[in-house]
Amino acid sequence: MSVAQLAQGRVPATAKRVARKDWLFFSALAVFGVIALGAILGPWIAPYDPMQLYVGPENGVPTPANVFGTDDLGRDIISRMLAGAGASVFAPLVVVALSTAGGALLAICAAWFGGGVRATISRIVDVIFAIPGLVLAVLAVAMFGKGLVAPVIALSVAYIPVVARLTQTAASRELGRPYIAALRVQGVSSAAICFRHLVPALVPVVAAQMAVGFGYAMLDLAAISFLGLGQQPPAADWGSMISSGQAGILAGAPEQSLFPAVFVVLTVLSVSIIGARVTTWAEEKER
Repeated sequence: MSVAQLAQGRVPATAKRVARKDWLFFSALAVFGVIALGAILGPWIAPYDPMQLYVGPENGVPTPANVFGTDDLGRDIISRMLAGAGASVFAPLVVVALSTAGGALLAICAAWFGGGVRATISRIVDVIFAIPGLVLAVLAVAMFGKGLVAPVIALSVAYIPVVARLTQTAASRELGRPYIAALRVQGVSSAAICFRHLVPALVPVVAAQMAVGFGYAMLDLAAISFLGLGQQPPAADWGSMISSGQAGILAGAPEQSLFPAVFVVLTVLSVSIIGARVTTWAEEKER
């Protein structure tokens, strides 16, 4: 087998057969696809203006005119959910993208150079890891004001250590493989080894971690909005809607909190299932 074939690898046929029959994976993929599509098209497909008051009764029950009911100000709940889906879904994606880029870069540098570089990066990662992400996000809001920008940046920094530690382990293991030594003996440049072979080999590990990180980021950002520190009224996101509907739960009208909470759970669960399957296939590939 050539060095290139060793470097690229292939997913075993058994894994491909399992993938084709994995109804849970495809169900999760379909659910997340529908939610992502709703987040993209939300402002255009919402049946009502999400800011419009009293399109129905206060705390109205679901009806054909208001499929998810109305909130305490008579606003259509499904319209507000569609309008807030963009912030609720894409803000965690930004967190995952930034933290993955930063963590993977640190991990590759630590695994590649070793020695003092690895020790320095490890100390930096340990310091960041000691601060819980939610606490760091609250501190960022206290310093820079309410909204999603400060929490997104803070959580991106807070999640870097998790990505860095997992990716560094995988990168060190990959750099110890025989084909890397063979590439070096053949005189292949360090940049070519890194970007053509090492980085592609880390994609399954990083992709699985991104799926897990998305779930944590979504829950943390929803918690920030629930506390009133994220998206500010009258703009909607799912966390703030859950918070503002608390009074309705006690009054026998849980729709304002119930439906956003259900969609948060569905989104996190679907992405977690996708990430678990990606991890399984990556392990199959290693075998």
